[in-house]
Amino acid sequence: MITYRYKRIAVKVGSNVLTQRDGTLDVTRMSAIVDQVALLQKAGVEVILISSGAVASGRSLVQTTRKLDAVDQRQLFSAVGQVILINRYYDLFHQKGLTCGQVLTTKESFSSRRHYLNQKNCMTVMLENGVIPVVNENDTISVTELMFTDNDELSGLIATMMDAEALFILSNIDGIYNGAPSDPASKVIREILPDVDLKQYIADEKSAFGRGGMLTKCNIARKVAEEGIPVIIANGKKDHILTDLMDEAQDVVCTRFQPTKKASAVKKWIAHSDGFAKGEIHINEGCFVALNQKATSILPIGITRIKGTFERGDIVGIFDAAGVQIGVGKAQYGSETARDVIGKKGEKPLVHYDYLFLD
Repeated sequence: MITYRYKRIAVKVGSNVLTQRDGTLDVTRMSAIVDQVALLQKAGVEVILISSGAVASGRSLVQTTRKLDAVDQRQLFSAVGQVILINRYYDLFHQKGLTCGQVLTTKESFSSRRHYLNQKNCMTVMLENGVIPVVNENDTISVTELMFTDNDELSGLIATMMDAEALFILSNIDGIYNGAPSDPASKVIREILPDVDLKQYIADEKSAFGRGGMLTKCNIARKVAEEGIPVIIANGKKDHILTDLMDEAQDVVCTRFQPTKKASAVKKWIAHSDGFAKGEIHINEGCFVALNQKATSILPIGITRIKGTFERGDIVGIFDAAGVQIGVGKAQYGSETARDVIGKKGEKPLVHYDYLFLD
């Protein structure tokens, strides 16, 4: 009997896995992914599927009357394609005796703790009732400045939000290489530890049909691994790749980002919230040193400047004396009060350690 190593996983399937060379949906590959998810689901593994493919699904069905810019194209094709994509998933899972449900989200939906928990509750109820969540960004209403980098970023948020035991990012190559993937001398880096610098190996190039590239995948993977969740980047076009990765007896060529520590639920949310910061807190050198030496909160005495306007509970960026962002945190009170106590002793923390995430 096969032993599967995790009981709840997040699986991100990229555009280059689900699309053909002409940019249209690869239904055969999609069916193969569903077969594997269904097998795991029936074996007691909870699977959250983060799927690209809406734009590819709509591209071949719509003949535009004029030349459209990138945003218009994405909105049009995804509006049509999302219906096709989820119907395909529904039919394929239904053939396996399973039910899937659609979850469309935007980056703004992660910006407040209330919305964050509401999404988590929705998917938790789905999993409890045997429904497979199929998650995608709602491209029809997302604006460029508030879009996810791509579904890699979304998958990282979903994995941490849902306390997944692992995140699988399925791409069109075997993993992270120590050189150009096209170079026969290059080899897949099988394991990546937290302190390894990967920039020397990775070109910041975007994929053919997605918005992100391998550097994006690595940045997301590292952040998720730092929150205690292993991340595996593997080739989604290989047959049985997902079930082989889940089988402890199989040695699959892939890249595994080793996890480091477990983070609290609140810190997981804060860690992925730097794009939602309402203001900035600038600290002095003494505060910076203290933060790096031990678990400590940010007190007004160590603050040199407050930038922007924020309320209690808002996310704020933390900056060192040189103006470099070193983390994010949840403000314990608003910017107006914070400005009144800058540099003062004996005041309560502006950002408590329990609500602080340092890069």
